Amino acid sequence: MRSQIVRSFYSCFLLPALLVCSLFASYSAKAQTSFTVSSTCVKDSAFFTLTSTTGIDSVIWHFGDPASGPKDSSKALSPYHIYDNTGTYTVSVDTWNNGVATTVTQDVTIVSIPFFDLGPQDITLCEGSTMTLSAPVIPGATYLWQDSSTNSSILVDTSATYKVKVNGCPNPDSVNIFYTPIPEVDLGRDLVLCTGENIMLDATAQNCTYMWNTGNTEPTQNVTTSGTYHVDIFPKGCPQMSDEVTITFTGPPYPFSLGPDTLLCPGERIRIAPTVPAATRWEWSTGATTPAVTISSTTNLWALVEINHICSVVDTIFINYNRLKKLDLGNDTTICKGNFLVLTADFGNGVYRWQDGSDQATYYVTKPGYYYVHAQIGRCESTDSIAVSFEDTLRVNLGPDTTLCFNEVYRLKPQGAIGGVYKWQDSSSTSMYTVTKPGLYSIVAYNSCGKTADSVVISYKDCGCTLWFPTAFTPNGDGKNDYFRPVYRCPISDYVMSIYNRWGERVFYTTDPKVGWRGTVNGKPADAATYVWIVDYKEPNTGFPVHRTGTITLLY
Repeated sequence: MRSQIVRSFYSCFLLPALLVCSLFASYSAKAQTSFTVSSTCVKDSAFFTLTSTTGIDSVIWHFGDPASGPKDSSKALSPYHIYDNTGTYTVSVDTWNNGVATTVTQDVTIVSIPFFDLGPQDITLCEGSTMTLSAPVIPGATYLWQDSSTNSSILVDTSATYKVKVNGCPNPDSVNIFYTPIPEVDLGRDLVLCTGENIMLDATAQNCTYMWNTGNTEPTQNVTTSGTYHVDIFPKGCPQMSDEVTITFTGPPYPFSLGPDTLLCPGERIRIAPTVPAATRWEWSTGATTPAVTISSTTNLWALVEINHICSVVDTIFINYNRLKKLDLGNDTTICKGNFLVLTADFGNGVYRWQDGSDQATYYVTKPGYYYVHAQIGRCESTDSIAVSFEDTLRVNLGPDTTLCFNEVYRLKPQGAIGGVYKWQDSSSTSMYTVTKPGLYSIVAYNSCGKTADSVVISYKDCGCTLWFPTAFTPNGDGKNDYFRPVYRCPISDYVMSIYNRWGERVFYTTDPKVGWRGTVNGKPADAATYVWIVDYKEPNTGFPVHRTGTITLLY
């Protein structure tokens, strides 16, 4: 990198002062106008940053890349440039500080690394296991993985998107690592059931497939005949697991029931105590071993009861809670004359009764008073009340003064003047005003409460943090437009991109905006078609979340 060249146009009249002024201007320019570049990689966004911006009025950058046309210069304070070819480029920046112009030049060498494949796009490992991802070993090269490790390889031991930079240049490929929890397979102990009973064996575990010795491939197996029931479980990324249980049916049938499924009212409890004179042992899904249990939450409740020390019977019921919640009509309130308030107690089909005998689920308040409602669904009941008063005072609010990004459309919607008539600063009378340029915006609102006015100042600025996405790409390996990824001018955070095919299947996923889709699915070229992309990120200056969607056409 060659030395900085600094020119100052500041001048003094006295010869002794000339030397002093020239030295001071030269020293200040060097201290204030040197710059750094974030990346020296071909086809990557290189962000240029002045080491100090104190006192600078304006700037113009020249990136030394005439082949880029109009993009070869920028008046932004912190611009970016994408170099499409390797080589050494002379970058200069002219700055003005109180009318004093200064120029700094610096050579920037743009390099590239050959693409390399880290492996399949998605890999699932078993909980607790590891693997190694490796980049090609290049003598003298530097490496930087997503976790800041600097070896040519990385030990994979957590779920993440793994990616690496070589000599500061990001490799477009990445690998998503997922982990499967080690299943806890337990079909329970061997059982002796009374004739006519049945039981459901459950081997459900996360991210698994199943094979029972009955030929069943579901996670559950219904048992009605004696035998040994064996299941093989295949967790993705983990070794095969198995379990089995022997179920024997014997003895005479014995009628047993916990009763019907039960619907409780909010806050209720229920005691389940079936009468079984022949019971010699109790076992409940709650862990209790008593003849009765008390339930206070939604559950599938089962009981296994031994009969006369010979065999066992089993039954299951579902205990749920009524959809009717505690009614809440809101706090006591005041509204403007001429308006109305809608009170709602709607929880679906039920019986509703308001203070005046109305039986609808909603009630329109048009005058001051005390309002209450009684709601009943099944045997569950709830009651609430609210006091509503009216006043003539009208207040309208357009919100605080607001600064927007260039080209952003903003809609002013007055708050607090419900049902009124509006008149804006340009004499329009719409209930919502669309802002497209800076200025002072005001409104006068009229209704039965009277007249009120408010104003707001809208200004614009260059946010400088917009993501641009191409509408098509050609992953044919010719080095041109081979990847789909965003172009942006500033650091962003919490980035997530997903790409879906026309059937809604996700074909690509990444959390790094510099990682692009290579147009492959499971290692094979994807069909030439249009795909849907969804991107979420946070704007760095404000921290506001941004949600973007669009389509990309894959061509060959």
